[in-house]
Amino acid sequence: MPVRESWTLGACTDPWPDIVQRLALFLRVHALDARNTLVLLPFAQHLPLARQAWARLCGGWMPRFETTQTLRESLPAPALGALGPSGDPVADRLAAARLLTDQAWAAPARRRDPALFEHWVRGVVEMSHQMMRAAFARQPGERAAFWSEARAVLPAPGGPGGMEAVLARVALEWAAVHEAGPADELFRLQPAGWAVVEAGEPEGLTSALLAASEAPQLRIHTDPDLATPFAAAAPDLQILACADFEEEAQAAAAQVLSHLQQGQAPVAVMAQDRVLVRRLRALLERRDVLLRDETGWRLSTTRAGAAVAGVLALAGPKSGTDELLDWLKSSFVGVSGETGGRAAEQALETALRRQQWAALHDIDSQRLSPVAEALWQAVQRALAPLQGEPRRASVLSWNQRLREALQAAAAWDALQADEAGQQVIEALRLDSGAPAVDAAFARQAEVTLMDLGDYAAWVDSLLETGVFAPPATEDAEVVITPLARAMLRPFAACVMPGCDEQRLGPVAASVWLGERERLALGLPTRAAAMRLQTVAFAHLARQPRVTLLWRNSQDGEPLGASVLVERLQLERRRAALLEAEPQDPRCERRVVAQPVHPSAPRAPALVPERLSATSYEALRDCPYRFFALRMLGLGEAAELDDEVERRDYGTWLHAVLQDFHEQRSRSPLDAEGEVARLVRLGAEQQGKLGLDEAAFLPFALRFGRVAQLYVDWMLAHEAGGAEVLKSEVTLSAPLPQRPATRLHGTLDRVDIVHGPDGPRTLILDYKTGSLEALKRRQRDPLEDTQLAFYAALLRHGEAAPGSQHGVRALYLAMEGREIEAAEHPEVEATAEVLLQGLADDIGRLADGATLPPLGEGSACEHCDARGLCRKAHWAEPLLPDPATAPGSKAGEEAG
Repeated sequence: MPVRESWTLGACTDPWPDIVQRLALFLRVHALDARNTLVLLPFAQHLPLARQAWARLCGGWMPRFETTQTLRESLPAPALGALGPSGDPVADRLAAARLLTDQAWAAPARRRDPALFEHWVRGVVEMSHQMMRAAFARQPGERAAFWSEARAVLPAPGGPGGMEAVLARVALEWAAVHEAGPADELFRLQPAGWAVVEAGEPEGLTSALLAASEAPQLRIHTDPDLATPFAAAAPDLQILACADFEEEAQAAAAQVLSHLQQGQAPVAVMAQDRVLVRRLRALLERRDVLLRDETGWRLSTTRAGAAVAGVLALAGPKSGTDELLDWLKSSFVGVSGETGGRAAEQALETALRRQQWAALHDIDSQRLSPVAEALWQAVQRALAPLQGEPRRASVLSWNQRLREALQAAAAWDALQADEAGQQVIEALRLDSGAPAVDAAFARQAEVTLMDLGDYAAWVDSLLETGVFAPPATEDAEVVITPLARAMLRPFAACVMPGCDEQRLGPVAASVWLGERERLALGLPTRAAAMRLQTVAFAHLARQPRVTLLWRNSQDGEPLGASVLVERLQLERRRAALLEAEPQDPRCERRVVAQPVHPSAPRAPALVPERLSATSYEALRDCPYRFFALRMLGLGEAAELDDEVERRDYGTWLHAVLQDFHEQRSRSPLDAEGEVARLVRLGAEQQGKLGLDEAAFLPFALRFGRVAQLYVDWMLAHEAGGAEVLKSEVTLSAPLPQRPATRLHGTLDRVDIVHGPDGPRTLILDYKTGSLEALKRRQRDPLEDTQLAFYAALLRHGEAAPGSQHGVRALYLAMEGREIEAAEHPEVEATAEVLLQGLADDIGRLADGATLPPLGEGSACEHCDARGLCRKAHWAEPLLPDPATAPGSKAGEEAG
């Protein structure tokens, strides 16, 4: 009978001295050659700990410390057959997609529901890999029995979950193709002895290796008793409940810094809540803390991944100029370096925003400056490999084309020189890698055909699932690690945020198979995952200093502590261990109050020489906004997107009505013909302005009704004696009281109306807003700037049509159930008052009057200058001074 010993490690903060001493005793008692004894450890992070402890305490020849993974990688692995899974997730996803496409019952789903088909592919790959691991964990002679047992255990197709049962059988039969596996060489090993250090769930392969060997064996159990897992919890353990996400992150960072200030390093941070840990990491990096992150982050979030995904997005048919500018500004893309560098990028961006080109196909190279055109041509050359023929090609061909595009964009060398870029290249198989993996991938990539959209989605999915692991920092003060990987690792202190009921405790349901089937086949189960989590948490509680944090709310919803935290508290109370009152680790810092007061600039040298109705209304609404946006010329950059906003609709409507009246003046039609002409002109103008068909659809549908209403109103208006003089009338005039200042503006339409009192000129201004809002503006004529300004411009303008007659003015509301007018009463008298007030305001500005932020209500809600005046941060409200606030309506009323 072979020697089979087991030993249970007692509770301690550093287990490795006891482990190596017990191991040395085992070697001496059985006279085993240390050099030929295999010691299997749970994780690769344990290897240096075990070796250092042996060298320090035992000396002499060291046994061979390995994990099953490192041991398997050190031995030659048999090549897997081409028909089954290769074990490489990237290659196997391509193979599984082809496998399912060949099934008559699965192929329609690829066309009907691509997302569902991709879910099937992922599930088949995941389950086939799990079944392969379970089969290869058995001795080679037992695998045929395993596959037969698996076929008997799997549920029969049909009934509830029938599709899942079918997919599980596909995964089973696909995995069962392999007779030999990568672990077969391990069963041929003949060491002098075996020793296994167990932490968490025992590995099936380890148990199979021990069962197949006749050499002396030692099992070292390190896990606490699950009946009382927290009996040996550290006395220095505190549990801190925080109010919200930010407080939890700050408290965790403060606790880490507190440990470091006391010389307690390294500190372990459990990555239970990855979002919160990213915030915690940012807080620690501000304090120059040396970090080692063993969890990494998704390749899609790296700048290298974004540069690769960006070039594929730009090559697509719906690529936008916003994405182009983001891609050009990436540090990996050097396409602008040969065409003017940053100056070329700025020239191209200026042109795109000025022309409002939202899509790449909108760009007209003939309207670009030479430097911007050179950059745009360089971009087109970089995209050419991805946009050429054939449209449908193999993945291998697409990879080559992507590499050519990256080289043309001067991004390839930068990716190769970057740590994340190297991992992106490896994840996408853009360069040569491990021969065995490359062979499996190349086999599938050569026969899998995709178009550009499919290939871009495939790349995105790989970047989303790939993990960037930054290089390890040996002298790190803080180690970010998953909970399970912290077992048996001695840390000076541990901080674990995310100990709430959502992030610690719940385990995701298994894919497609129930717990009974998974347990019978040796596949991962929810019960095993929950046991592992409990054991890992119990190991953490044994560390010398432990801080557990959780938050009381998440997105406004109440949140409780994890059931494991509650169980820990219960066991400590039963053991009569009093919990200290948790102390907030954050330090108070006294900050001297620095109240923000309203500013009131003066700018006599910046008084504009030209004023429009809009700019003068801005002065009246808020002098500071006039200063920021008109005098300084500040403004937000226009968004580059194809979304149709109300402003775009207004521009389109004005152009349509101008064309309509010009054509009608030459060839009038009946009412039905005028409606048809108006709708046709709307469609033509939509094309001229480049408005996206789908985005403009709601406005286009509504315009069909607006066209009928407008023609009805127009005919009634003309029946009352009106006729159109001119549309879109641009006028300019000197301010009578200050001729150096000129007024300018564009009137939407000027009509002549013949009535009993003779002809009068009528100014019409189209509005797409609410009629009630327009009527409210007319209740106090002096509050309405626009129509009075237009009336003054018409009266004093040069070559203004109809200026010899009396003037009327109205707003024409183009929205609602009817086309209705809101006329300004006594617009000529109001215009004269406005001109005098305008002259006074310009004079006060020239004399150095202040421009305080006096805006209220709607004037502030959507103000582009709000971030400059910082009204929301004022220590005290601003009281307007009528004597020094030019143009303000409050000042006019007070005066």
